[in-house]
Amino acid sequence: MKQRILFVCLGNICRSPAAEAMLQQMITREGLAEHIEVDSAGTYGGHAGERSDVRMRRAAGARGIEMTHRARQVREEDFDRFDRIIAMDDNNYEALFRLAPDRAAQQKIFRFREYLRHHPDWSYIPDPYYEGHEGFELVLDLLEDGCAQLLSELKA
Repeated sequence: MKQRILFVCLGNICRSPAAEAMLQQMITREGLAEHIEVDSAGTYGGHAGERSDVRMRRAAGARGIEMTHRARQVREEDFDRFDRIIAMDDNNYEALFRLAPDRAAQQKIFRFREYLRHHPDWSYIPDPYYEGHEGFELVLDLLEDGCAQLLSELKA
């Protein structure tokens, strides 16, 4: 049975598409594409159809991660389609909780921080949109940590 993961941030142009691309690369490298599906979305729909932020694409590309996702907003059917819906921060976690159609759907919502193992001081994945290059690098470091742990759990 295929496991389906949805990463969620605000606009779906920085954090969540980077997490999607990073986890997808890990899945492909381990030959697990038939077993795990990954996607991303935003709680805000103002960037729908846009490519990821060029600064995030550049920073991810320097690490060999290609980001091809087009932004989209979370839809109600996502709560049926995905097994885990992972929010990048508390604001998006709470927004997802309000959007969830029922308690069963709410039980699928997780915080990305739950998967961090090497960055215990971080309680959320910060939005790098208004930051410089270092902000994008930090986000990628955090995502790499959490995605590795998530993949380990998915394989178990």
